[in-house]
Amino acid sequence: MKEEVVNTASRPLSVYLDYNATTPLDGAVREAMLPFLDEDFGNPSSIHHLGRRVRTAIDEARERVAATWRCKPSEVVFTSGGTESNNLALFGTARLLRAKGRHVITSAIEHHSVLHPCRYLAEQEGFSVTYLPVDSEGVVAIDEVRNAFRKDTVLVSIMAANNETGVIQPVSEIGALCRERGILFHTDAVQWFAKETFTCIDQFNADLVSFCAHKLHGPKGAGALFVRSPLRPHPIMLGGSHEDERRAGTENPANIIGLAEVVSRFVFDPVFNRRQLFPFTQRLLALARSVAGVIVPGGKAPRLSNTVSISVAGCDSISLLAGLDLESICASSGSACSAGSLEPSHVLRAMGFPDSMARSFVRFSFGRESQESDISAVELVLPGIIQRIRAG
Repeated sequence: MKEEVVNTASRPLSVYLDYNATTPLDGAVREAMLPFLDEDFGNPSSIHHLGRRVRTAIDEARERVAATWRCKPSEVVFTSGGTESNNLALFGTARLLRAKGRHVITSAIEHHSVLHPCRYLAEQEGFSVTYLPVDSEGVVAIDEVRNAFRKDTVLVSIMAANNETGVIQPVSEIGALCRERGILFHTDAVQWFAKETFTCIDQFNADLVSFCAHKLHGPKGAGALFVRSPLRPHPIMLGGSHEDERRAGTENPANIIGLAEVVSRFVFDPVFNRRQLFPFTQRLLALARSVAGVIVPGGKAPRLSNTVSISVAGCDSISLLAGLDLESICASSGSACSAGSLEPSHVLRAMGFPDSMARSFVRFSFGRESQESDISAVELVLPGIIQRIRAG
């Protein structure tokens, strides 16, 4: 049978501008993981030499993460990603402290892996939740946090940087405010790590900090939660004594080693280089502001250097993304967990935008491999795509 030859010469190369959704696996990280997909296959809970060898590697990975974060190894809990880290922080801490109080504070712009646990706590477990508003730029005001405190408040959860707009929140100040009152503070820093300057985990003034590896060239399915000692949130997965009885389930050694590799390589020296990416975002911002009916949500607030979001009057997110995809340009309508949804962006709605604009939201996010030619490609086609959609 003659093998079919597929001609790919005419296919345009993909322009990947969706780094906030995920990143390609770094080559050195892959190399570090490979032994644990092959010869080092032992169960780290086994007492024989193959198991002990893997257990040693996991212990060393935990120490590497702790050394970068400048915390105790016992304060690092490995998870399956940002969603599980957020769930463990919310459910584990709220249930631990429910005898003390059942009031939780969060914001209206959080990732769904924070909002949905909060809703569950309210609907199923007798908690009350205050959802803080944001201003027109998408920033949580510190006074709003202060005014929301109650005698029964046990936990505050505010993200470090928004995944849709890239707007950075004043989490250090919010954390300090919580600490003054003896209230635990959690921050979802999944989008923040490796994009902003990092000194130590204490800079968040948080008791719990969520991390995810695949947002900075690590493997999918790998995350971590910093849990300040001596706090011990209730586990949300039961069945074993793994992770010092904080998360049941056989560890994934390859992913844990990959996570430790990205933390040690890319957190102190941010892999999302501001100097490289800032000119790209400025060009895209200039393009957006040159097209009538295009707005930049959060454009005046402190933002991640790699993120530009737009909302386009007379269009919708799905049509915009489809038009870009036909030109081999990969962008997003916000959270990858909500891809394909026609629901308006809850972030833009919280910022005061009408549903028509919240439904026409597109996010471009740049990364290490981004080039000037990627921006040129968007400049070349985006105005025409908008014009065709508006023309029906």
